[in-house]
Amino acid sequence: MPAIQVNMIQHAAALAEIARIVGPAGVLADADAAPLLRDERGLYRGAAALVVRPSTVEQVAAVVRVCHDARLGVVPQGGNTGYCGGATPFDGERQVLLSLSRLNRVREVDDVGFTMTAEAGVVLANAQSAAREHGLLLPLSMGSEGSAQIGGNLSTNAGGLAVLRYGTMRELVLGLEVVLPNGEVLSALKGLRKDNTGYDLKAMFLGAEGTLGVITAAVLKLFPEPRSRQTAWLAVASLDAACTLLGRARRESGDQVVSAEYVSRRSLDLVLKHVAGAREPLEQPATHYLLLELASADDDAGLRAKLERVLAGGLASGEILDGTIADSLAQRSALWMLRERVPEAEKRDGGSVKHDVSVRIGRIAEFVARAEPALAAVAPHRLSIYGHIGDGNLHFNVLPPAGQGIDEFRAEPGEALSTCVHDLAAELGGSFSAEHGVGILKVHELERYQLPTAVALMRAMKRALDPHGIMNPGKMLGR
Repeated sequence: MPAIQVNMIQHAAALAEIARIVGPAGVLADADAAPLLRDERGLYRGAAALVVRPSTVEQVAAVVRVCHDARLGVVPQGGNTGYCGGATPFDGERQVLLSLSRLNRVREVDDVGFTMTAEAGVVLANAQSAAREHGLLLPLSMGSEGSAQIGGNLSTNAGGLAVLRYGTMRELVLGLEVVLPNGEVLSALKGLRKDNTGYDLKAMFLGAEGTLGVITAAVLKLFPEPRSRQTAWLAVASLDAACTLLGRARRESGDQVVSAEYVSRRSLDLVLKHVAGAREPLEQPATHYLLLELASADDDAGLRAKLERVLAGGLASGEILDGTIADSLAQRSALWMLRERVPEAEKRDGGSVKHDVSVRIGRIAEFVARAEPALAAVAPHRLSIYGHIGDGNLHFNVLPPAGQGIDEFRAEPGEALSTCVHDLAAELGGSFSAEHGVGILKVHELERYQLPTAVALMRAMKRALDPHGIMNPGKMLGR
């Protein structure tokens, strides 16, 4: 019997065994599976031999073990909200899409040790709510938190809106449970803040995008829930002024700044045009805006005084041109909407070529000042610039000129524009991917911009843990 036919028989038997392991409730029919085979941005439409949703770590381990023995690819997927195609399968014969959505239990909230043990399929907003029930805070926050899942946040080392104060997802993890490529389970959920017993194994899987194993649960750090917040929307003189003002705010508030979000006028105009309920925040338009938020676990009125002192200094120095402070939760929500809905507004406008770059905070203004004329020399375009100025992460997105479709623009000149943006970020010592990851979209960028020694080490780790290359084939390191 030909080898190809033998393989097909083996694969069919393996798929049947996987279906048996997860049971009828764990296998998705074609109609139900279709949304999971398309990525969030609509860039990719994939295919899988089988789409399954195991409900326990034991089922995940059994499925991966079968895939390992049959040499079937395993593509882990959380909420499918990623921007780089990292959770999309591309082989309708030899890849299994492993959705973690049924592993959705918060196993424990420790309100003495300030930790949470949550499974990979827990939706981020639900994890936040579980912490809030104990008067605690899970600080990871992002626009997709209503559908993004903990496992995906871990696998992409998610950033979000509070990195300045609390760090990325990597910095919130005290332990992991991971199914390895051979089906063995690494259960390291002690939740210890000190455990100096060899290599930090969990670090290998955080940000690895499912290429080294399947994260099934984690112990996460929690914090006291803020009792008071003060939020200001500020028109600033320049990007450099915004960065200087951030430093002033950190020093004068005792480092109680939790978020510092930059929004360009061009991004704000998109929100005002496309998002219902969005209103001009200040009487006079400006070119640059900073959304600044301070938070404290203390419920006294001192935080407002600190913010006002920061703003008074910023006005006196010329950093601030105008501004408003939210006096209610409704006003705070209205201001945050102007920042959080920018991606939606870009999408409604027809779409954009996204760039998720980071440089040192002191070089953000230089990056933008050099990028704008460099891009203008490449091709006509429009810009939407916004992001997490507090951690040096800009979303420097390029939109087609009016009248040109996004697909045509992505094909030409989108690639040249992206190369220009990424080259400049690299020249300034920055990164082409601050928080969105690599996936399949940026495989070539990793090869181009990452240190060769670093790529070699990554490939060595991949070979050591996944010698048959079954974990998320083609993602991050390519094939």
